[in-house]
Amino acid sequence: MGTHAGTPNPVKTVGIIAKHHHSDAKPVVEQIITWLTQRDKEVYLDTDTANLIGAKTGLPKPKIPPMVDLMIVLGGDGTLLSVARLIENRDVPILGVNLGGLGFLTEVTLDELFVTLEKIFNAEFTPDNRLMIRAQVFRQGERVVSSYCLNDTVISKGVMARMIRLEVSINGQFVTALRGDGLILATPTGSTAYSLSAGGPIINPSVDAIVFTPICPHTLTNRPIVIPSSATLNVTVKSREDGAMVTFDGQVGFTLRPDDVIEIKAAEHKITLIRAPEKNFYAILREKLKWGEG
Repeated sequence: MGTHAGTPNPVKTVGIIAKHHHSDAKPVVEQIITWLTQRDKEVYLDTDTANLIGAKTGLPKPKIPPMVDLMIVLGGDGTLLSVARLIENRDVPILGVNLGGLGFLTEVTLDELFVTLEKIFNAEFTPDNRLMIRAQVFRQGERVVSSYCLNDTVISKGVMARMIRLEVSINGQFVTALRGDGLILATPTGSTAYSLSAGGPIINPSVDAIVFTPICPHTLTNRPIVIPSSATLNVTVKSREDGAMVTFDGQVGFTLRPDDVIEIKAAEHKITLIRAPEKNFYAILREKLKWGEG
């Protein structure tokens, strides 16, 4: 779809996915549907959002992205992350609307919602293209799970009390044998999430890179590494016990076995978030991380 000022606007269909147990969600969804219908837009809701307003027309979440020109996500960053994974390689922009405190991703507030939608329909919005990663787990050469991630893929010791042992290679070159609580492979978007808590760097979302951040490494000289987004990382589980986990965006988990190989690379397409024009990355950082206070 056109994402630059002056291009004709092709938004005819809009998907809405809401954090359905949020107290503000129901009236907001009803208001948006009325507003969009008055402007001759077709609206598709997922089953939970449809149930919230008593509609019978809900669809399973994965069916909505192929049918729409724009996704509206009402909730917090977690809701937006789950929708981003559904978009996969489609060119469907996401408007994240915050129902609570300011999010890193859901930065449009309810007050700004309709003004922002008007701008989108007039093609006067700023697209914010974000790198996603694709993680695949191979077991004895067979792919057993695959997921896109907007934030991160985390390999962790899971239920094991002891440290996990991993071997990491980048583009086929051996990098390190790592012992510790695990490893975070994050996008620039995810650099301000779990990776930051584990001592990783903050990366501006416009930088094309993947961050490799060890979690509590046994060797204190193991440090985060920033690698180009063109690289392919392979992480092999060397622990002999079952119980290690891989988690996608902190939301979907999969149990690993010894000798499983997790392959991480940049997804073929970026995802487009729609930014509130008056907000910028550094302003959100200052507010979220409480910089300059005290």
